[in-house]
Amino acid sequence: MEKVEEVKKLFVVSASPHIRSKHKTSTAMRIVTIALLPALVYSAYLYGPRVLLLTLISILAAVGAEAMLQRMLGKKISVADGSAVLTGLLLAYNLPPGAPWWLPAVGSAFAIIFAKQLFGGLGYNFINPALAGRAFLMASWPSLMTKEWLAPVGGTLSGIDGITAATPLSLLKNPANYGDPQIIVRQLNDFETIRNLFFGNIGGCIGETSVLFLLLGGLALLVLKIIDYRIVVGYLGSFALLAWLLPTPGSVLFHLFSGGLVLGAFFMATDWVTSPITRKGRWVFGIGCGVITIIIRLWGGYPEGVSYSILLMNVFTPLIDRLTKERIFGEQKRKGAKK
Repeated sequence: MEKVEEVKKLFVVSASPHIRSKHKTSTAMRIVTIALLPALVYSAYLYGPRVLLLTLISILAAVGAEAMLQRMLGKKISVADGSAVLTGLLLAYNLPPGAPWWLPAVGSAFAIIFAKQLFGGLGYNFINPALAGRAFLMASWPSLMTKEWLAPVGGTLSGIDGITAATPLSLLKNPANYGDPQIIVRQLNDFETIRNLFFGNIGGCIGETSVLFLLLGGLALLVLKIIDYRIVVGYLGSFALLAWLLPTPGSVLFHLFSGGLVLGAFFMATDWVTSPITRKGRWVFGIGCGVITIIIRLWGGYPEGVSYSILLMNVFTPLIDRLTKERIFGEQKRKGAKK
């Protein structure tokens, strides 16, 4: 049996030319986790120590659920690989800082059990577990996921002085509910608001407020080649282009810096397991995420569409890989062969 396991380790499923990464899965998970920590520290500064407690509960619930289910199924407990920790961290990043303590516990347990382990564990899940957990919480307790916001230290929930009852995207979605729509839209597109969005001096989910710290972590992952630039560029590029072309009161910079776009593009859409393995497929995947996100933002019922766009594209990943299958390395087309 041990020989069989050793032989299995020699086979790596990937697109030709089968270039293997120098990073082990556990190493990559830890690097991604470290890249996310600056945003967590800044979020704790903005919203207080409650953020750290919710994040810790989320991580412990994810690790505990994974260990428990693996033990029940008679599998080797693999929590040391860091994937459960990362799932719990990302789930917490998608929660309002005022959420009740049990919400991250339920979300992380659902993510690990139903979106990961019941499909075979790491490498077999077809959708991003953290986003699946968020979608479950949004469907089950929408009021807790959309109203438990906290104003940041020295700032307002909306990023605009005098408006404290809505996040920037919610404000853009229904400006008439909070005052004169023209004045509000102009304020949202002002340099002051854009600066607040970039540095994180606004309300929002635990891990999505500071674009600056997310960019620093995301760029580090690109430099280390932990994530593929094709998905990131395809996602942000297609989104920015459509935000410029389509009718929307928000500027391109407002849309790029608001909500969970940067968090999703760098840290969730690039998930190795649920994104395509072909190079062309990664472009298609990223562009698809960008298109769906802007469609939901402009015409959907929710002000944000990052989570659902990535989950939808996760479902299409096998088809994308099939349609963008790359030619075998060294293969030559026969003369007279049909295309």
